[in-house]
Amino acid sequence: MTNNNTASRLGPPTSIRQLCSALLLASLAAPAMAQDSGNSAEEIIITANRIPVPQRQIATSVSVMDEFEIEAHGNLGLTELLKQMPSVGTSSNGGLGNITTVRVRGEEGFRTLTYLDGMRLQDPSAPQLTTDFSQLLSNGIGRIEILRGPQGLAYGADAGGVINLSSRRVSEGMVANVDAQSGEFGSRQLAANLTGRQERMDYFLSVADFETDGFNSQTADTVLVDDDGYENTSLHGRLGFQLNDQWRLEAVHRDVEASNEHDGCYDSRSFRVIHTCHNDYQLSASRLGLEYEGQSFSHSLAYTETESERDNYSDNLLAIGNVGEQTRTEYIGSATDLPGFDLVFGADQQEDLADGQGRDNTGVFAEYLSDFSDSLFLTAGLRHDDNEDFGSHDSYRLSAAYLLDLASGSLKFKTAYGTGFRAPSPYEIQYNRNFASAPAANVNLVQEESQGWEAGVEYFRGAMRLEAVYFDQDVENAIYFDLTSFSGYLQDIGRSNSKGIELTAEVPVTASLNLNGNYSYNDTTRPDGSQRLRRPENLFNLGLLYTGLDGRLKVNGFYRSQADAIDTAGPLDDFGVLDLTASWQFSDNVRLYGRIENALDEDYEEVLGYNSAGSAAYIGLNLRFAAN
Repeated sequence: MTNNNTASRLGPPTSIRQLCSALLLASLAAPAMAQDSGNSAEEIIITANRIPVPQRQIATSVSVMDEFEIEAHGNLGLTELLKQMPSVGTSSNGGLGNITTVRVRGEEGFRTLTYLDGMRLQDPSAPQLTTDFSQLLSNGIGRIEILRGPQGLAYGADAGGVINLSSRRVSEGMVANVDAQSGEFGSRQLAANLTGRQERMDYFLSVADFETDGFNSQTADTVLVDDDGYENTSLHGRLGFQLNDQWRLEAVHRDVEASNEHDGCYDSRSFRVIHTCHNDYQLSASRLGLEYEGQSFSHSLAYTETESERDNYSDNLLAIGNVGEQTRTEYIGSATDLPGFDLVFGADQQEDLADGQGRDNTGVFAEYLSDFSDSLFLTAGLRHDDNEDFGSHDSYRLSAAYLLDLASGSLKFKTAYGTGFRAPSPYEIQYNRNFASAPAANVNLVQEESQGWEAGVEYFRGAMRLEAVYFDQDVENAIYFDLTSFSGYLQDIGRSNSKGIELTAEVPVTASLNLNGNYSYNDTTRPDGSQRLRRPENLFNLGLLYTGLDGRLKVNGFYRSQADAIDTAGPLDDFGVLDLTASWQFSDNVRLYGRIENALDEDYEEVLGYNSAGSAAYIGLNLRFAAN
């Protein structure tokens, strides 16, 4: 491991600066060499405004990974894909299945909403109603959109933003995929996907069964030094009916059953730290939606119900169990034929229960989207939330984008300002009420409030896209768990800040070679000026994808690194990880692929005291069957 923590805090380490320079030089040289494969400015984005809007009109920062890129990377866990996107940092307490946190622009995962096929993936049994990313496999995911920052007005999102996941789609006919892979640590997965569209019906079904023997997750486990395994069986289905030209009915269902071994729990009898620990996890979520799509108006009404159960065992004895339930009714409407503007509006009602205790939250919002110019795009929105425990709160968003057409492409200048809030979760309140000791026992938790602005510029030329963004955002009265004395949930009185720059490049260098890279500098501070834990100041990702031999051969190299992060007991070492993937399409029906993760066998920690996987090789076979 290398340690650059003594380097200047004013910018990235030398190695990262050199990689950024190479990235920029490649980007500048690319227009003369590349052959356009599409127009990135016209790519349709859903997440920013809850209705389809071309990329060129959007003033907020949205990053996208499509099915082609997801397949090229080939990672089993969804988190491995997310960490390759701009301003996304992750930390894991060991291997797959262990506690995993995803941070967008330095904010905790519970300040970021995650959706899959319109269904919130919040875990009601988790302490902060967060998404349990440790239980999310990448199988069946066809598209990822990430809205960065406190701009999720229509969702009631907080400072982190919104992660919007979509399952695979097909235009016509039926496509079936069967996929089997195995590799290091006794890892093996068998998965199948069925996607189709016939007349007025479309469907998607995904089943994945994953198992790994794992590795010793915690460095403190020097006695057993045993492998900590993980099992996950996930089922996800989507069924849609186009009732007529305007009306559509859609049902989505997801089931997850998982079991994970880990280190560092407490013996329920002696209260000493032991390393024979495991937890069982179950999630069941369903969504039923009805949509109307007219020439001038659209309406969407959906009901979602989520149930989860989490049991934690110490030495095979139940230590703690949590049950959570969430019900959500959501309406989204739009009017798109108004004089000079469009209007998006909606309302939602959500009830969260943790072990039978919970509360309701009701929200309404409206947003204006200008439509009077082909070059200037403005939005202004307001949201009102009424929380059963913490009263009412108003949040808003303003944004502006100006598009300048050049002979060589299009240049977009953009800026946005947004606010949000997060009420303490039922779990946080109950924990402090029933189990907290000093100093947490004396804390009366209040709501968090967030605000942030950003300004940036984007350049589009065919399939090429370059972006530079500066952001600055605050969270007031941030809630956190006391990792020093484990007394309960505390609150940072004052403002925690996260600011920095994001550079992104998507460049078709030649007809066969694509470059995709991003660099994020993120300066995070608590109200007392200290650095926030596990937030790298520097994140760098660089990917090269080669497609040759009439598209049959794909070779992908992806390098990611982080630098200048701290943890509870001191600095984390800087590190860089290289992943390599390759696939060969034998025919329309058979594809063989292989992957080497951490090809340079980097020894690193994302959380102090927890191991990460060394070099690991995987091989897989995909069988595809299509019928018109």
